[in-house]
Amino acid sequence: MAFQQRLRSAAIKATAGVALVEVTTHLPSEGRSSLAYHYAFDHVVTPLGRRLFDPEEAHHLALEAVRRGLAPRLSREGASTDRSNGGIDAKVRIGGDGRRRLQFPGPIGLAAGFDKNGRAIPGLFDMGFSFVEIGSVTPLPQPGNSKPRSFRLVEDRGVINRFGFNSEGVDRVRGYLSDYRVEFGGRGRDVAAAPKEQREEVGEADDTEMKEVEKQPRENPFLWALGWTRNKLMTSKPRTGVLGVNLGKNKTSNDEVGDYTVGIRELGPFADYLVINVSSPNTPGLRSLQQREPLQHLLSSTLKARDEYAPHAPLLVKLAPDLTMEEMGDVATVVMETGIDGMIVSNTTNARPESLVSKHKHETGGLSGAPVRDRSTECIRTMYKLTGGKVPIIGVGGVGSGRDAYDKLKAGASVVQVYSMMVYEGPGVVSRIRKELADIILENGYKSVEDVVGSDQKDIYWSRRE
Repeated sequence: MAFQQRLRSAAIKATAGVALVEVTTHLPSEGRSSLAYHYAFDHVVTPLGRRLFDPEEAHHLALEAVRRGLAPRLSREGASTDRSNGGIDAKVRIGGDGRRRLQFPGPIGLAAGFDKNGRAIPGLFDMGFSFVEIGSVTPLPQPGNSKPRSFRLVEDRGVINRFGFNSEGVDRVRGYLSDYRVEFGGRGRDVAAAPKEQREEVGEADDTEMKEVEKQPRENPFLWALGWTRNKLMTSKPRTGVLGVNLGKNKTSNDEVGDYTVGIRELGPFADYLVINVSSPNTPGLRSLQQREPLQHLLSSTLKARDEYAPHAPLLVKLAPDLTMEEMGDVATVVMETGIDGMIVSNTTNARPESLVSKHKHETGGLSGAPVRDRSTECIRTMYKLTGGKVPIIGVGGVGSGRDAYDKLKAGASVVQVYSMMVYEGPGVVSRIRKELADIILENGYKSVEDVVGSDQKDIYWSRRE
């Protein structure tokens, strides 16, 4: 009986995969921009994926679909929606004058964690993200924590994960980024062809861990069906945008500065901005790096590495939402003293709100999605106030609507990131948030995204605009 059930499940998955492939392969690039295709992905494919696959399996398959060009595209008209609604200026500029000043084509980006190794960057930009952050990437390959390690809290529209920085390592990710820059341009084209023997050694990964990293769900019949497609189905050149690289440390490493320096050295030349992730709850001891003295040492050291290996790239630090007011004050002081270029607020939380009802609510790991939305917005507001609005903030945590994004911008975020809500609403959530945000900005009398940033805090807001 168990064998028959597995066979039936495999047949259903393979049929679904073949159907998706057959429909998509025969569509022109514009067809994947159609309302019908978007509707099918959001209301048929995404819910079906949740029924057929466990969370991590669904994640792998979604990433592979994006990489192969199967995901919906934002239409040319949709790409201009931010400016067409009454002339809203969606561009966002962060950083000081000079070479580290970044211009984002729009305020909605993808948070780190979806594309950990930089395999699907063109397809993600095609979905409508103005910026994409890959990672976290560790110096050496590591498999992360044991499975299961990802759980959907469907009733709460949340996700708990304890992946533990599963990563293919900087050597392999460098290859992916090199290929991307050679084909699509941007940072790193001049170093993309550098032979490995001319670069510094990263180190050697443990053979057992390498085998674990190599394991992918290739036996999955849906993924087998995706293998029928070409690697790129896009018939027109995909869009590009701002590319961020999120860096982590290896689980067994005792040299945090060394690990982050390796990431900066190897991947910095290809990145538009870099992120020092010290806030994942799934790597032992990592969050202790947010304490004042360790953080001061880490940021000072990594800024020097950035200046040496990737002087063009703004360096940001990603923070947890579980910091106390005193701890946030210490972080703000360090951020101002070191001159770090920005903050990402916030990562997943260890807290479990009493409102959670899912059976998975007590699983160990970081909670993301709707349950963390309000807490992350409050953290943004606090960090914006503590730094006097002088340090750019990328806001993340539970963004599932234009109103959610607007609230984070008002609290002090310059741009925002989306991830967990795609699990429940599909890739169409990106274009919907873009349009809703543009409409809300117009309704409130603003002419640009930048006009909204920090508007909840009037004293800082007006002093910054004088």
